[in-house]
Amino acid sequence: MTLPDKEQRKANRLIREKSPYLLQHAYNPVNWYAWSPEAFQKAQKEDKPIFLSIGYS
Repeated sequence: MTLPDKEQRKANRLIREKSPYLLQHAYNPVNWYAWSPEAFQKAQKEDKPIFLSIGYS
C-alpha cells in the first residue's frame, strides 16, 4: 500500500495557517514563513533579505 504524496512528505510551518493559498504550499520543500514578526526577527537576526511572494493561483 502506498501513501498519497502529501502523506509521504513533511509539512512546513504553513500547515498551521488558515489561508487556502498558504495551505497550498504547506508541503513545499521550502522553509516558508507567513508574514509575521517571527519572520522579520529571523531575517534580521540572520542578516538575510526577505523573499516576498505575493502569491499566484
